[in-house]
Amino acid sequence: MDCVFCTLIREGSARWVFRGPVVSAFAPLEPLAPGHTLVVPNAHFADLFDTPPDVLAETTEQVRRLAEVMRSALGAGGVNLLHASGPGSQQSVPHLHVHVVPRWPGDGFTTWPGERSGHRLDGDAVDLLAAATAGG
Repeated sequence: MDCVFCTLIREGSARWVFRGPVVSAFAPLEPLAPGHTLVVPNAHFADLFDTPPDVLAETTEQVRRLAEVMRSALGAGGVNLLHASGPGSQQSVPHLHVHVVPRWPGDGFTTWPGERSGHRLDGDAVDLLAAATAGG
């Protein structure tokens, strides 16, 4: 089965905000806010863990560029970046993508989680992360 985002990129059948040689951006079918946009690499990479560093860097730069444009062209006061990677994250389409959602004061919704995770670890999470990243 072909990836839905790869099909959109190949066929050009989306409402494009921009199309670049490495990364493109398009409007979702059901936007959370006016101007809500998905930024995706043109090549198929399933998630953050699968994406080469140079493609991830270009994707991030295009997200930043789009956020700036949302402030200037749409008058947004800020943006929310929404992303999920991997099966435990509620990722809905297995193609790296970042939702860039323009926000305005009093716009009537929140994208911040309303609850905290109930998952528990053996050991302190910060200590485990610090030990795993030491020297790297």
